[in-house]
Amino acid sequence: MEVIVDQDACAGSGQCVLSAPEVFDQRDTDGIVVLLNDNPDPRLHDDVHEAARICPGRAITLIGP
Repeated sequence: MEVIVDQDACAGSGQCVLSAPEVFDQRDTDGIVVLLNDNPDPRLHDDVHEAARICPGRAITLIGP
């Protein structure tokens, strides 16, 4: 799985960080998503899929399973 984030689309809600803190973080200044790992371990895939599903800005794109 490859993870791509669109910082321009990010609403700064932090739902991705709550769902997959090993993969996502937020900038301290404005809460915009920061991608920590663009190719997460398979054991994190369910959490990353959940983060993408609940992202209010639809700022997370997943490529692959």
